[in-house]
Amino acid sequence: MFAVWLVRYLGSKDSSPPAPKWAWPILVLVGAVGMVLAIFWFHRWQDDVRDLMAVPRLGFWDYPLAGLIALVTLFVLVEIGKALRLLVRFLVRQLNRVAPPRVSAVIAVGLVVALSVALLNGVVVRFAMSTINKTFAAVNDETDPDFAAPQTVLRSGGPESLVSWESLGHQGRIFISGGPTVEELTDLNGAPATEPIRAYAGLNSADGIKATAELAARELQRTGGLQRAVVAVATTTGTGWINEAEATALEYMYNGDTAIVSMQYSFLPSWLSFLVDKENARQAGQALFEAVDQLIREMPEAQRPTLVVFGESLGSFGGEAPFLALNNLIARTDGALFSGPTFNNTVWNDLTLNRDPGSPQWLPIYDDGANVRFVAEPKDLQRPHAVWDQPRVVYLQHASDPIAWWNPDLLFARPDWLREKRGPDVSPDMEWIPVVTFLQVSADMAVAVNVPDGHGHVYVRDVADAWAQILLPPRWTQEKTERLRPLLRSDEFLIQNVFQSLVAADDVGGAVQTRSCSAAAARLEV
Repeated sequence: MFAVWLVRYLGSKDSSPPAPKWAWPILVLVGAVGMVLAIFWFHRWQDDVRDLMAVPRLGFWDYPLAGLIALVTLFVLVEIGKALRLLVRFLVRQLNRVAPPRVSAVIAVGLVVALSVALLNGVVVRFAMSTINKTFAAVNDETDPDFAAPQTVLRSGGPESLVSWESLGHQGRIFISGGPTVEELTDLNGAPATEPIRAYAGLNSADGIKATAELAARELQRTGGLQRAVVAVATTTGTGWINEAEATALEYMYNGDTAIVSMQYSFLPSWLSFLVDKENARQAGQALFEAVDQLIREMPEAQRPTLVVFGESLGSFGGEAPFLALNNLIARTDGALFSGPTFNNTVWNDLTLNRDPGSPQWLPIYDDGANVRFVAEPKDLQRPHAVWDQPRVVYLQHASDPIAWWNPDLLFARPDWLREKRGPDVSPDMEWIPVVTFLQVSADMAVAVNVPDGHGHVYVRDVADAWAQILLPPRWTQEKTERLRPLLRSDEFLIQNVFQSLVAADDVGGAVQTRSCSAAAARLEV
């Protein structure tokens, strides 16, 4: 159709009539009325969503501020359009010397489009990526005085460790420094505790993903982790971050008789890693699990520890990577916990696509819950009311998590989660509109962690219930789960504004002005 129109356009000599004088005032009036209506609906929709998530409503001044931001954005876009139009007109005047006017116009527009794309790809994107790389590389190398090198042989970066403290990266040092103390474990469990083991290899600890994974496995072996009751293989997000709640809950449930091993494969935030080096997450998850699994298989079967895997967001994607399907996952592990899965999670997608009839996309049931359960809140662990065999797998996912439901298919296809009965924290007024819904969910990803626990991309307290049901730890009770829930945190709440990280940089080298802003840069997870 475009080709037919183009041929007719080039062959026609008719010129478009000028717009009447009254057209612009009418357009301005329609635009003003449209903006007022948009702010009115924005007010209603925001209040509805905030009520669903039990957060305070926006203040009065937030609404005119939204209109002001829209006007500024419109002004910038109009000015860019004017500049491009001037460039097109200049090219048309030059081309009119050698070609008919309409041919000149088509060529000029084509040249401007090609030039714009070339500038975006060759200059703007390259400069942006260079700046981002330098910023997050600086954050990764930053040493926070609040996190000192461990003095125990049971932690990476400490005495006798195979990896240096500096090589662990920013998030690696935070992870190694974290977790409950022996005293805290003893207090909750009422019995003498063991110091938990945490092994970690950073991006700078070895050369390449496979070498880093093998180093992390050897570090696990060095600490005596293979002799613990539980060995957990954690796949990190882009920056090397691990949900502290998932690690801590496991350590409490086994009174410290655990070993958690992980590795860093990037220093970029997950949303960026997913775009530019998603393959690294897959390779890291696969390499680390295979390295640890090989060590365990070399042990006498009666002496092997319980082996589990876990990860959040991009970490859940990497955590699934070693397994072809659910059957393979439950055959090679003793349990798994994946929270906030992404649309590219192979196993999760397969289970959701083949869910039992009548179960919704946002909270499916697969094979009558025989081995895997999808959970938005603790009561869903008993859904359906059927036998739950071991090994057990749990996917924590919220209906309001844009990370879980973002998909390129949103551009031109209505998703089942908007077609079927909706989740409790999804607005009933939300409708699917081609392209618009895709942009809406894409924008929501930037603030997915700025919501209370139990909504969006925040998975903290329900982790305790999930691990308790996955592993059924000996001597663990529901009363202990209730006491544990308030003790859990993910460090996600350190991030309140995704833009703080870039504002915090002194220069393109990424020198960070404050620890709080650098922490924000390091935890821009989606």
